[in-house]
Amino acid sequence: MNKVVIIQARMGSTRFPGKVLEKLQDKTIIQWVVDRARRIALIDQVVVATSTESQDDAIYDYCQNNQIDCFRGNESDVLARYYEAATTYKADIIMRITSDCPLLDPALASQVLHLVVTDSADYASNVLPATWPDGLDCEVFTMAALIQAHENATRPSDREHVTPYIRNNQYKFRVKNVPSVGVNLSDHRWTVDSPADLTYISDIVAYCKSEPTTWDVLAVLAAHPEIKRPDEKRNEGFAKSLKEEITFNTDFSISNELLKRALGTIPLGSQTFSKSYIQYPEGTSPMFLTHGVGGRVWDVDGNEYVDLVSGLLPVVLGYNDPDVNEAIQDQLSRGISFSLATDLEFILAEKLCQLIPSAEKVRFAKNGTDVTSAAIRLSRAHTGRERVIACGYHGWQDWYIGTTTRNKGVPKAVSELTSVVPYNDLEKAEELLKTEQYAAFIMEPCNVAAPQPGYLQGLKDLCEKYGTVFVFDEVVTGFRFANGGAQEYFGVTPHLSCFGKAMGNGMPISAIVGQDHIMKEMEEIFFSGTFGGEALSLAASIATVDKIIRENVTDQLWSYGSEIGTQAQAILKSYDLDQVIGIIGLAPWQILAYKDYGKYSGFDIKTLFVEEMLKRGILINGSFNVNFGHTAVDQIKILDAFRDVCGIVADAVHQDRLFDILKTPSIKPLFKVR
Repeated sequence: MNKVVIIQARMGSTRFPGKVLEKLQDKTIIQWVVDRARRIALIDQVVVATSTESQDDAIYDYCQNNQIDCFRGNESDVLARYYEAATTYKADIIMRITSDCPLLDPALASQVLHLVVTDSADYASNVLPATWPDGLDCEVFTMAALIQAHENATRPSDREHVTPYIRNNQYKFRVKNVPSVGVNLSDHRWTVDSPADLTYISDIVAYCKSEPTTWDVLAVLAAHPEIKRPDEKRNEGFAKSLKEEITFNTDFSISNELLKRALGTIPLGSQTFSKSYIQYPEGTSPMFLTHGVGGRVWDVDGNEYVDLVSGLLPVVLGYNDPDVNEAIQDQLSRGISFSLATDLEFILAEKLCQLIPSAEKVRFAKNGTDVTSAAIRLSRAHTGRERVIACGYHGWQDWYIGTTTRNKGVPKAVSELTSVVPYNDLEKAEELLKTEQYAAFIMEPCNVAAPQPGYLQGLKDLCEKYGTVFVFDEVVTGFRFANGGAQEYFGVTPHLSCFGKAMGNGMPISAIVGQDHIMKEMEEIFFSGTFGGEALSLAASIATVDKIIRENVTDQLWSYGSEIGTQAQAILKSYDLDQVIGIIGLAPWQILAYKDYGKYSGFDIKTLFVEEMLKRGILINGSFNVNFGHTAVDQIKILDAFRDVCGIVADAVHQDRLFDILKTPSIKPLFKVR
């Protein structure tokens, strides 16, 4: 088995031409990289791969004069260059590194190599997600994987950056990662992209021993705070390629085949109505995802999307967040579920009590429905009443879902105990409350509309006047509108509150919090579950909440959502679509309202809109669910797609051509709750 390091090198750098032949102490940068690559355990050969352009003759000459194997190939099609180099040198396993990383760590690279050598992966790296310093990056893959990529990759970014096709197609390839354990080091940057970078690395190396390890470099930086890092960003070249690239997702063949298989054993083929095939255009949509990073996800066909669903809002920090991953991995090494409680329960409870205005006591569960139903039971126990008023969406339990069109299987006697009132209507609320029959008034404090001045406080006053427990369902708004939820943002504190979704960044966890004298009823009612104290989710939630506070995440959601919403509104208006598609709600969670227009239903229009957005690499359904992992490049892609699709929808509805364009049946409504 021949294991070959192929070092990607060229002279034509925009910011630092000829950098690879610049001197770092007494050696060129490329010599540093070659020497360190030769020290990687199990590697058989090291090759420099440069282009056939005349400007790269200097690299070829340097290699010839210094006994370094060198291959020359296409400058822009780097994937072809790697394939041809690997073929020439008869490689079975290839390690890809770049020539501007003189502090490459041979020991770390050996760990990555080991995952492929032992046949546990087709591709392995230390960048999924990035937890090591930029400049230690390495990727290892099999020749078989490289051949598939070379033969099938068509996107310019796939050809320029060698491995995206393999990383994106994780249904086809076994992909693994070597993370930094115990500490996230991704803020460090030890690569040479500019003269300032070279000065920085030179200052570090001056204090290092001859063959510095990662830990040697970190020790130098700790001992010499006067060494200042240049202000550069990671992977700007790849981001630029993605920004400039226009692609269309048209192949969903694997998704469609897997859906047939799933339907053989799973009703709807999914565990969640809103993630199932009935909520997306038939045959032209992804049905199964393989992985996500930041604000992007990939499906089983290898299609890439900016994700504006964000897992139906649990993913607030972005996919594969390194801090949350680290917390989960650390706890996994200790255990998942135990025979008694862990201290994670009260550590998280204390954090929630510090953040959430209504939180004096806390209990945990798994889903939003768990805690909204707990709030109803608590309220009934506390008041001795049975009836409930609901305003919003509150989950799938009988007490609520019986009030919707999805009420099949719910006893009439149960559904009759719940009344529904419209949002922003104090008069209707008081009409019910003054009968003094209601245990709880549960509501989403904000969804499609903002509360009118005095509305939320007015409801609280009415509930207290008539002896009803006032409950905020903050499963969506919690950790999205403000650190303490919508109650902090609007300045109104309910008696009980329900949180979920964002508090675990995708891990299953929810919480009911509230006033001490009401929460004491938890000791008398029965609210208990085997997995209420499951440790992985608690650890993830602690890391999530800490990061939300530390990074001012909710402020970022407001800013990002506002920018997208404002520009999207302008685009709709420019195409005379503002009466066809509305954008409602507040910036961190804006909802798309597809309206009936002429002979077309809102669902006809939604189907065309979603289908065309998916084609342009935007995963979207009914709202702009922004998360902290979304980038400026993602925003450009979202708005470019939105602009194109609005043009198509405008032509379809204004020229009466929608059914001519739409090739799939219209999406069917689930039920309307907001």
